[in-house]
Amino acid sequence: MNRRILRLALPNIITNITVPLLGIVDLALMGHLNDPVYIGAIALGGTIFNIIYSSFSFLRMGTSGLTAQAFGAQNKEEVSLILQRSLLVGLALAVTIIALRFPLQWAALNLLDGTPEVKNLAQQYFYIRILAAPATLGLYAFYGWFLGVQNAIIPMILAVVVNVVNIGLNFLFVDYFHMKSDGVAWASVIAQYSGLLLAALFFATRFKIYHIKFPLKRIVETAAITRFFKVNSDIFIRTIMLWFVLAFFTSRSAKSGNDILAVNTLLFQLFYFFSYFADGFAFAAEALTGKAKGAKNFDEMKKIIKAVFLWGWAIAALFTLVYGFGLNDIMHLLSNNTIILEMAKAYYGWIIIIPLVSIAAFNWDGMFIGATASKAMRNISILVSIAVFIPAYYATKSFAGNHALWFAFTMFMAFRSLGMWYYAKKGALLNP
Repeated sequence: MNRRILRLALPNIITNITVPLLGIVDLALMGHLNDPVYIGAIALGGTIFNIIYSSFSFLRMGTSGLTAQAFGAQNKEEVSLILQRSLLVGLALAVTIIALRFPLQWAALNLLDGTPEVKNLAQQYFYIRILAAPATLGLYAFYGWFLGVQNAIIPMILAVVVNVVNIGLNFLFVDYFHMKSDGVAWASVIAQYSGLLLAALFFATRFKIYHIKFPLKRIVETAAITRFFKVNSDIFIRTIMLWFVLAFFTSRSAKSGNDILAVNTLLFQLFYFFSYFADGFAFAAEALTGKAKGAKNFDEMKKIIKAVFLWGWAIAALFTLVYGFGLNDIMHLLSNNTIILEMAKAYYGWIIIIPLVSIAAFNWDGMFIGATASKAMRNISILVSIAVFIPAYYATKSFAGNHALWFAFTMFMAFRSLGMWYYAKKGALLNP
């Protein structure tokens, strides 16, 4: 069992680690421009796209779970159909996003507070990066499908190529052409389309048994589309609630001024860095749990749950130790702004404990996605966001200041873990 988990988890860790490295390079380039306004612009612009694109990350998660179950049931036609449905839905969503770019930009920048200078730069970033929507959503579909057919190597290659291209173009545009946040945006656009072309090439050459042509009526048949959207609409709502929390965090940070916004943005990169390691095992759980459920092997699913949790706690303990002893050195790699670095020290404790508090939430997420137990995920996310996160912040902000945000976020992750544990004990994962 451990060998099977590692075979999927290790490539996923390499896949995921390239994502925070990209964010760190973006922030480091902006952080060395000696003006926190550029960090703020990347923070606001990045948050907007995290909300938009991650709201549609159900294309990856839903595709992964459904594909894994069809793969476990050895239903070749359904495996092929799921990819075609996902790509079709992704294209439709991308066209809609681009068509609505003006109201989306207006609403996002009114929701996320910042100084006029930060907002102007974030607006410029937005109108460039929105052009990558078809490639980004298409890649979501491919990532989920490849993982569903138990292949974690190709998503790793795709992510490495996309992010290496992105990082290389970042340095070219910012250091050589002296562009600023606009250069970071153009690098993202070009890199995303490079990844989509490579994903299509892999499918064309490596998965010929799934090259099955279906009439459009078959692809969009009522029963299949209903199930597809039922699972994905639940995941969509769950993801919206997660990004509501992150957007609220960024918005409250911005209200406290550019310095606090920069501090929280830099510190949050360390949570993201941990999360992509934790997600490596969660993604392995998606593929293995979905395959076991598709094959109706529920004893196997229970073994997967136990093994994934053992690996998860080991990863969390490792990060707590690394952050506990090396956080100051890590922060100096992200910025040379002495004021920001000194302010950040007051919040180190939250970053040190957050891996242990949140690891179970990551583990359960992977299992619930693989089992397509989407209704439970939706209910937990809504309840914890509204009944835990918001009250925790407003109950402590008057005396805790910026610590109130970190306290509320920590409670949010802890109660997500508890909520999914409760649903799992009630049989949400094991019901056929």
